[in-house]
Amino acid sequence: MASVGLRGIRKAFGGLEVIHGVSFDIQDGDFVTLVGPSGCGKSTLLRMIAGLEEVTAGEILIDGKVVNDLPPKQRDIAMVFQNYALYPHMTVSENMAFSLKMRRAPRETIAGSVQRASGILGLNALLARLPRQLSGGQRQRVAMGRAIVRDPKVFLFDEPLSNLDAKLRVQMRGEIRELHQRLGTTTIYVTHDQIEAMTMADRIVVMRDGVVEQIGEPLELYDRPVNLFVAGFIGSPAMNMLSGHIGANSGGPSFIVDKGGAHLPLPSNLRGAGERPIVYGVRPEHLTVGAGGFPVTVAVVEPTGSETHLLARLGDESLVVTLRDRIAVSPGDTIHLMPDLAKLHLFDSANGMRLQ
Repeated sequence: MASVGLRGIRKAFGGLEVIHGVSFDIQDGDFVTLVGPSGCGKSTLLRMIAGLEEVTAGEILIDGKVVNDLPPKQRDIAMVFQNYALYPHMTVSENMAFSLKMRRAPRETIAGSVQRASGILGLNALLARLPRQLSGGQRQRVAMGRAIVRDPKVFLFDEPLSNLDAKLRVQMRGEIRELHQRLGTTTIYVTHDQIEAMTMADRIVVMRDGVVEQIGEPLELYDRPVNLFVAGFIGSPAMNMLSGHIGANSGGPSFIVDKGGAHLPLPSNLRGAGERPIVYGVRPEHLTVGAGGFPVTVAVVEPTGSETHLLARLGDESLVVTLRDRIAVSPGDTIHLMPDLAKLHLFDSANGMRLQ
């Protein structure tokens, strides 16, 4: 196991810079997820850590040692790709053993390592099969097993579940997390799926356009997003965001929506927001139906069994509501919504930053 450190990492392809001075540390044994929309630079950053892309500027440290000039095979890392990249003419056992054979490891060592990895991943009954005889989930396990047999200091995962169906993705992310808990190897995992990031990681690095927007534990990012981008990216369904400003009425401060002028409640002890334009953020699950709230018109009702999702109209604005209880409403009905005032999020409209 090892720590990983990035110091002012920059990457340019010709005159186009795609990574802009990224710096952060990953502690020994941590499971860290790099998450962000397509094109944000997360896979490029992972490939630089692996040694598959050259670093334009800055330093990459593994276990305290600068590895910028080391080839991938000398960095003691193992990478699992989105494409399983299994050798089609080799059995499961031969695929898993291949890297050790290239190192000319003793036959007994190879056999022991393959047996250990296959036991961890539940592949013992599949060792004699060829890749074409395996399901997608089984092939992904083999790719993971090929990484495990190397006993690396760092595991790198580049969107390994993207090719799997929804049910199998849920199963495999649990297996990857369990694998990390069992082995304790430092793991860096790239995904564009924020649900994967939230459910698997010890810490999440949120990226956009080659820069880091926020680093923190999953619930820290969920409860206190540092800006509008993180607030909108973390959480499913996404946070409701309304533009407006703060005014006052007889009951204290209220938020006045720009489109339509509706008044929404604010905490009575609100301080420091002033008269500036702000964005009012409330997560769908922090809205409840009941008397005393502000009126909205139901547009769409989506029952999922465990939850009911509503799309509601507040003038020209749309709100998504997630209810744990089933509710008898139909499109066109008027209901009243009350936000949990302790869980509101207010942001500066000008710079997108969170207001404390």
